[in-house]
Amino acid sequence: MDGRASRAGSAAHWRTQEMFLIQEVMNLIGKGLRLDQVAREMLHLLSEIVGLNRGRIVLRDPSGEGFRIAYSYGLTLEEAARGRYALGEGITGRVIKDGHLIIVQDIDKDPTFLGRAVTRAQLPRGAVSFLALPIRVDHRTVGAIACHRIRHRERALSDDLTILRIIATMVSQLLTLNERVERKTRALEEHNDMLARELRIRRARYGIIGTSPALLRALVQVEKVANATASVLLLGESGTGKELFARALHLASPRRDRPFIKVNCAAIPDTLFESELFGHERGAFTGAVEARAGWFEQASGGTIFLDEIGELPAVLQTKLLRTLQEGTVVRLGGKREIRVDMRLVAATNRDLANEVAHGRFREDLFYRLNVVPITLPPLSERRSDIPDLVLHFLTQANQNNQRNVNLTQSAVAHLARQSWPGNIRQLANFIERLVLLASEGLLDIEDLRPMLEGAVVTVPVLRAPRPSSLLAHEREAAFRAMGTVRPYLPADSHDHEALRMALTQAGGNKTRAAQRLGLTERQFSYRWRKLQATS
Repeated sequence: MDGRASRAGSAAHWRTQEMFLIQEVMNLIGKGLRLDQVAREMLHLLSEIVGLNRGRIVLRDPSGEGFRIAYSYGLTLEEAARGRYALGEGITGRVIKDGHLIIVQDIDKDPTFLGRAVTRAQLPRGAVSFLALPIRVDHRTVGAIACHRIRHRERALSDDLTILRIIATMVSQLLTLNERVERKTRALEEHNDMLARELRIRRARYGIIGTSPALLRALVQVEKVANATASVLLLGESGTGKELFARALHLASPRRDRPFIKVNCAAIPDTLFESELFGHERGAFTGAVEARAGWFEQASGGTIFLDEIGELPAVLQTKLLRTLQEGTVVRLGGKREIRVDMRLVAATNRDLANEVAHGRFREDLFYRLNVVPITLPPLSERRSDIPDLVLHFLTQANQNNQRNVNLTQSAVAHLARQSWPGNIRQLANFIERLVLLASEGLLDIEDLRPMLEGAVVTVPVLRAPRPSSLLAHEREAAFRAMGTVRPYLPADSHDHEALRMALTQAGGNKTRAAQRLGLTERQFSYRWRKLQATS
């Protein structure tokens, strides 16, 4: 009777200890959900209250493959550092691989027990057991909880296993909550970053997005000369935003409330060039039923932007020079000089000094235009601006097309690492194409890769004359691969044979021949006349 009473008293004592242990662990969890804040204390309580010593929680090593002791009690730093296991290695590795409890009754008699963290000499004499249980999250084993146990003790092994299962479950729940909190935190951080970027975009000066040093240097130059009347020449690669900078120059100037006229010199047929720029009188040519003011007159008091000025025909270069020197224009078919007061901003992706050296551009006009040259940075020098630009173009494309496509932070970062030889124009076209072709939702790197393959990022920028062996259909295929980006082509980019073959295949239609070669009609005609004159 006394023996039964003694055993009953012992069992009651251990139940009290277990309840105290669980209560203390719950108090710890109530103070914070982070596992690193409560794990060591949980293992400490296991050792002090129920005698399960040198406890350790083993989780995946974030810095490499395999698993390591992440939290422990009763182990030195050196011992914990030695606790690294491959999947299936030793008792701990097998528990994680198989997802089952393993009990080693006597570590001295089990050849699979590694004893890697704690040497046998550091353990008590006599039989020592080792208990290891899996830690599971969402039906997958993510780690293990293990400890040493003196084999011969009055407390039942089944009771120790029960309390270890309870602790393992609590660790599992903490890991689950930590994962969810981290996901939510990352999502909020990404959302806050997007909001911050959107705020920066809305506050962008003159609609020019970015804060990179190269961009800010160009903007500072714009603001320095905004109040002057001298001509400004914007230089840089195709697609770097010359029109935006020209508009910025206008908006920063005292002329901001007056007209801003933009003219693409490469898009005007030769026969209409003079009339468009300088205007015409009634009856000046067939179809001129009434007088019309040219763009210079329309820009009077404001700013006129001549894009791709390198395409200006030689005869009109002379007339433009006179307009800039005298401040007057004479309409086609007219005799009266009309005074105009406008600020000229010109742009080109050509080397005008080289054009002058080869006699294709007037030297005196070049110096007249090149009073204030401003070189715009390519996107390769503005990589820190790409995330802001992506967000801007994404918002714009979604609004214009009534879509709801978004990108993860990693996808935006991936775009920032790409090469964009077509600069901002190419990036904008890619984002619009992405919005139109992608399913609505959140896109990650893997969703972008199919669209990034081939032409989108690796657009060849042709800057040197091509050999005559490149046939017209090959040129057509090359330009088709470039998507919507038309790179800059020098004036001697196509030889006579390539032009002639394209014209033949187009049935004598210069517009179609130009399209086959990736040129405008004016560019094709200019090259054709130039080659005819030299042949």
